[in-house]
This record gives sequence, C-alpha cells and structure tokens, in this order.
Amino acid sequence: MVLCALLLSLASIALAGQRGRGTPPPRPNMLDDSDVVLRPPFPVSNDLVPNPAAPRGTIHRFTMKSEDSKIYKGISRDKPGAVVPYERSVAVYIPAQYVAGTPVPFIVVQDGFNPKYHYSVPTALDNLIHQKKLPVMLAVLVHNGGGDGPGSQRGLEYDTVSDTYTMFIETEVLPRIEREYKVRFTKDPEGRATMGGSSGAACALTMAWFHPELYRRVLSYSGTFVDQARGSNPAYPHGAWEYHATLIPNAERKPLRIWFHVSEFDNGATREESTHGNWVLANQRLSQVLKAKGYPHKYVYAEGARHTDANVVFQTLPDALVWLWQGYK
Repeated sequence: MVLCALLLSLASIALAGQRGRGTPPPRPNMLDDSDVVLRPPFPVSNDLVPNPAAPRGTIHRFTMKSEDSKIYKGISRDKPGAVVPYERSVAVYIPAQYVAGTPVPFIVVQDGFNPKYHYSVPTALDNLIHQKKLPVMLAVLVHNGGGDGPGSQRGLEYDTVSDTYTMFIETEVLPRIEREYKVRFTKDPEGRATMGGSSGAACALTMAWFHPELYRRVLSYSGTFVDQARGSNPAYPHGAWEYHATLIPNAERKPLRIWFHVSEFDNGATREESTHGNWVLANQRLSQVLKAKGYPHKYVYAEGARHTDANVVFQTLPDALVWLWQGYK
C-alpha cells in the first residue's frame, strides 16, 4: 500500500509539472519502427504493484562516509577547492530466491535513494524474478555524495567522463557489500548492468563505455549526455556530449546493450545545438550513432513528459529491465 501511494503521489506531481508550458519544441525525427513513442496518459505498470504471490526480497541499508573513501573525499560547489565531508546511503536488494554465497547478476542504480528508483526497482525485481522474466539478481542502490551540477560531489561522480566512479563502485562499494551481507556478484560482464536518471544515466553509460569488461547493460532515463562536466576532464572538452559527437562514432563497436529514454519537455529542449546543453537533441543524436554502429538499443521518446518523468519511469521500468536482460544466460 505504501508503494502504491508513493507511485500515485509522484505521478500526480509529474502530471502537474506538465501543465502551463509554452509551445513545445519540434518532435525529433524518429529513426524507424523499432523506436518507441509514448503518449499520455502513462499507466503504472502492473509489475510495479506488489504481487502477494511473489516472494519479497530483503533490502539492507547502510551509510558510507567520505573519510573512509580513497577516491571521493568530498567537494561542494559552495566551497571550491575545499574538502567537504559527506555521507552517502547505500542499499542492497537481495531476492528471496538468492542462495547465499552464489555469484549472481546484478544492477547498480545511481541516485539509488531517489523514490522513483528506491522502491520501484526492488518491486519490479520481486515480480519479474517470480515470473522468470529476469534471472535471480541483486540490486545495488547507491546514492550520490550530495549537491548537483558542476562543482558538486554528485556532478563530480556522475558527469565526469572517466572511469573514476566505476573504480569507486568496484573497489569500495561492492567489496563491502560482499563482506557484510554474504552475497557474491558475478564477474561475467554480461551479468552486470547499471542504470540511472539524468546525470546518473550518463554515469551509467560512462561505467560501461570505459569498462565493458565489467558492465555491458545500460538503462537511462533522461540521460545527461550534454556538457555538464564543464572541463572536468580535458580529454573530453564537452563532457558527455562527446558520446554522440566523437566517442561512439570514432570507436570500434563495444559489446553494450542500451535502453534509453528522453522526454518531449526534457531539460534544455529549446536550446541551440551550440550550447551542448539540449537533452532531447543529445539523446536523439545518441540514438542515431548507436544505430549507425549497430549497437543493440531501444530509444523511447515520451510526448508531453518532462525530465526523468515519474510517469514514464513507472510505466516503462519493468519492460525496460526485461529488454535489457534479453540474451542473458
């Protein structure tokens, strides 16, 4: 009941945010029939409603302190150059069917304590594992280190185009979970997925792009594939905008599988291309280059929706997870 009330509450907030807009930007040209166009209303998926017949997994929560991290000591846009300590929340979802000590697939969820993901991901996994639409798998819900945008800890973690965050997950988060909760994460990259919304989605692609030997499945809502890093890595002067502009077109195809979404009224939808700050254009371009390079991908465009729209998440998340894990054995 609590989850149902939360879903309805978040959905109503999202619908309210869709009213009062000006003239919408032009709808991007869709590539082919394999792309998906969603239109309001956005019904909540039945697989996000707790099923009494589905065994419920357990969720264990803990806190990580910046003073214990060798990678992220803490920054703040309000105190540039200073070390600003922080704490982050982390949770691990363990399905009821899990056999202790068995290596199994898993998904890392950025902004893991955002209500859109913190409650919906475990519920979806309960239902889909029970239906055998997904393998028995763990979920690691990692919240950001605080703040947002350039100069923040969250921005440093998610918007920087490098493998630093991946190493944080691999060397500090996953080992602690294995020690404390007696679980084992598969080493098979085909069994490792990562997801998020906004900058957390860009981070998910970055994890897989720099380390396809670790992660190969990416799920993105309103991915911030724009220049939000503001020069944090000189090798990629336009941040995550470089994915569609240079990185993907100029590299050999990597063994990645990508599901991603953008909304009609997403961030920067009316900005000029020269700003490198139009989410709709960036995701459309990403779809084009992925198709050109032959990547397995699913592109979802949501009319009448906004940035990381709760309505879209609650309609699509279960099906997105099922699509993402197709082919896994």
